[in-house]
Amino acid sequence: MKVVVFNGSPRDEGNTRFCLNIVMDELKAAGVEVEYVWMGMDKIQGCISCYRCAQNRDKECSVKTDKLNEYLGKMIEADGIILGAPTYFADTPARMKSLIERAGLVSKVNGDLLKHKVGAAVVSVRRAGATHVYSSINYFFGINQMFIVGSSYWNLGINPNVMNAKGMDKDTEGKLTFQNLGKNFAFLLKKIAA
Repeated sequence: MKVVVFNGSPRDEGNTRFCLNIVMDELKAAGVEVEYVWMGMDKIQGCISCYRCAQNRDKECSVKTDKLNEYLGKMIEADGIILGAPTYFADTPARMKSLIERAGLVSKVNGDLLKHKVGAAVVSVRRAGATHVYSSINYFFGINQMFIVGSSYWNLGINPNVMNAKGMDKDTEGKLTFQNLGKNFAFLLKKIAA
C-alpha cells in the first residue's frame, strides 16, 4: 500500500507540514509506504481548458512545461492521496488549485483514473476559512469517485501564529484529529486491500 502526500504550502517546514507529519507518522506506523511531495514553490499553471487531454486520452495533460504530469503519475500509481494546504483568503493556494483542476480533468476524461483510491484533506489555518479549503479538496476526491477519509473532527490544524509552526503544537484537538486521520486512512487501505 502506498500513499502520496502533497504539501501545497510555500513553506516546506511550516504549519501544513507539521500537520502532515502527524498523519504520515501514523501511516508509517501501520506499515503503509508514504511518499512526500513538497510542491509549494513549483510553478504549476491552472487549466487552460484546451481539452487536448480529452482528445489525446494518454493519461497526461498536454501542457508539459511544469511538473503536473509527474504529480499525476504519482497519484495514479498510489493507493491513497493526501492533499495538504494552508488557508489563503479562505481557499487553497493557487498551486494546489492548479493541481486539482488539471489532475481532476485528466482523470475524468481518461476513464476516472483516480476512481476507488483513498483520499484525505489536511488543512492548516490561522483562524478561519479552513472549512472552505477542506471542502475544495474533498470536492476533488468526490468527483473522482474516491473514498474520503474522515477523523474525529474536520482535518484542520489551528495556529494563531502562522509564522511559527511550533505554535501548531498547542492545538491538542488538531493533533488528535490528525493522528486519528492517519489511523483511519490506514484502516481503510487495509480493508480495501483485503
